[in-house]
Amino acid sequence: MPGCLSIVGLGPGAEGLLTDQVRAAISDASDAFGYFPYVDRLSSLQHLQLHASDNGEELSRASEALNRASTGRRVLLLSSGDPGVFAMASAVFEALQAASLEERERWSRVDIRVLPGITAMLAAAARLGAPLGHDFCAINLSDNLKPASVIERRVRLAAQADFAMAFYNPASRARPEGFARALRVLREECEPGRLICFARNVSRADETLCVHRLDAVDASMADMRTLVIVGNSLTQQVGRYVYTPRSYGGADHE
Repeated sequence: MPGCLSIVGLGPGAEGLLTDQVRAAISDASDAFGYFPYVDRLSSLQHLQLHASDNGEELSRASEALNRASTGRRVLLLSSGDPGVFAMASAVFEALQAASLEERERWSRVDIRVLPGITAMLAAAARLGAPLGHDFCAINLSDNLKPASVIERRVRLAAQADFAMAFYNPASRARPEGFARALRVLREECEPGRLICFARNVSRADETLCVHRLDAVDASMADMRTLVIVGNSLTQQVGRYVYTPRSYGGADHE
C-alpha cells in the first residue's frame, strides 16, 4: 500500500487558525516529523508517533519522513505558518532532487501533498489592519542560507521600488545583526516617517503589536519571534489600524 507524506502548515500559533484540511490530515496520520516546538503542539495525540529534531536538520528530516512514508505510513511533516514559505516544502523537493536512484525509486511511490497554512505575515497583517494592501514582498533576514550581501541588496531594491515588506527572522542570538543591517538600508532609502510594524508571537496569548516611525525604531525591537512589516511610502495609520491604500500615485481606484 503506497504511503502519504502531507507537508502541513500549522499556522502562526492559535488553534483557531489551523485549517480544516490540516486538521483532517493530522487526524488521519500515523507519524509526525518536525522541529521540536511544532511536534510538541501534537504531543497530546495518542494515535501519532512523533519524531522531533532540531533546527538545521531540515534535509535529513525530509529524507526520514519520505523513508517512513515509503513503508506505507501516513506521515506529517510539520511547519509553522505555511509549509511553502521559508519552510519544509522546499526541503522535501530538495531532498528528492539530491536523492540516489534507489531513494528516488522508493520515494516515487509516496503521495506527496503540500497543505497550506496561514503565515505569520498574513496573521500579523490582519491584526494590524491592512499594511499589505498593495504590492509587497517577504524577505528572510537570516543569513544562514544566503549571503548577507544578497539580503541587503534585496531590501534596498524593494525599498527603492516602494514595496511594503514583511521581514521574517529579523534577529537571533546567533545572528543578531539581521534587523540592524536592514534598518541601515531603510534609513538610507526611506523617509524618516515610514511606518514600521512589529508583531511578536502573533495570535498567541502573549501577542504584542506596536507601530513606530522609522526614525524611532531601534534594532532591539525585533527578535526571532517578531514579524516586522515595513509600510510603503503611502502606508498610513488610522486610529490603531495601519493600512496601505489600494491605489498608488495617480492611479484610479478599482
